[in-house]
Order: sequence, then structure tokens, then C-alpha cells
Amino acid sequence: MVNSNGSQELFVYALSRKGRVETVNYRTTKLPSDRDVPEFVKGEFSDFYRSLFSRQVKLQGMQVVFTEYAWDMSWCDPCAGQPLTNDELRDLGCFWINDAVGGQAPFLTRLHVRYDAAHFPEDLVFQETADRANFQGRYIIRHEWKGEGDCPAARSYRATLADRRAKEAGNLAELTGWELDTIRGKMALAGDWSRPEDRMHWWERIWKN
Repeated sequence: MVNSNGSQELFVYALSRKGRVETVNYRTTKLPSDRDVPEFVKGEFSDFYRSLFSRQVKLQGMQVVFTEYAWDMSWCDPCAGQPLTNDELRDLGCFWINDAVGGQAPFLTRLHVRYDAAHFPEDLVFQETADRANFQGRYIIRHEWKGEGDCPAARSYRATLADRRAKEAGNLAELTGWELDTIRGKMALAGDWSRPEDRMHWWERIWKN
């Protein structure tokens, strides 16, 4: 900690024979994942991810090591990036790859921690686990269909959009701490957050029911 008066970012890449690597003397947890977020996040992903990570650090009291990625190097589906080749893995120290036929492929873990002397007074201590479950931070963007169709399927689809938009905006606010009104403005939906039944006249709702 002597090289900084404030907080620092530390990324740890660990390759192991058995499985995921975690810290022993501090809690290790996975970043929130598999959430639907608005389309505009694609163009602002770096800002989104920085805000997401800062938000999670704050929620955890700056006392947690986060798992960002954990993957079996023998395959990928879906792929955040192609698995390392055997030659690359050997160059990184995986000398055991060809020790035995049918042995397990190396397992890669990426850990991320924001630390300072007050919250992380001890050096990180690592342990190898037998957990080979794959994990990656994944944020889902669904592109709305903009067609002009007026068939029952199209009307049914449009009827779901207000709830979907609200869920995406809420997820983003929860993940990042961004203001909901700001998120809605960036979604550029002209303030149309109501469901179709909310825009009906009172007599239309009576007949609908």
C-alpha cells in the first residue's frame, strides 16, 4: 500500500489446474450479471462499466474482491474472446498441459479489486477451488422492432414494450446509481412509458374488461 495515498485498481489473472481462484482473507463475490439494459449502453459501455464497478464497490463497503471472469480454457460458448492456445498457456506457465492424456484444461480467473490501506491492510492470499463453473459479466441489449405491422402479434409485442423499457431503465439505475430521469432521457422515447391500457379512454377500459 506504500505506493499510493488513495485507492488503486488491481487486476489479477490466475491460471490453475483445478478451478476458479479466490481470496482467502477477503470475501470474493461475482459482479452482477445477466441484466437487460437499454440500447444506448452499447455506445457508452466504458462509462457504464466504470460506474457499475464503482457502484458495487460502494455497496460492498470497499471490502470485497470481485470475480469478473472465470472460464475453462478448453471451450467457449458464448465467447468473450477466443480461449488461449496451448502454446500461449505454456508460455504463461501451464507446463502441465501435456502431462497426461485427457487431463483438465487450465482454468482462467480474472479478479478485480479497488483497494486502499484502510480497507485492505493485508496482502491478498489466494486459494484454488474445485469450482469450474464458467462466469462472465454479461449485459443484455434487446433492439426494439420498429416495423409498421398491425397484426395481433405486432400489437401484442408493442403492448410489452413499456414494461420492458421500465425494467431496462430500472436495471441500469440499480447497477450504476445513475439517475432514472437521465437514463430515460438517453433512451430517447419521448416520455412514452405508459402501457397501452393506460392510454385508453375510460369507456374503452370498461369494454376491454
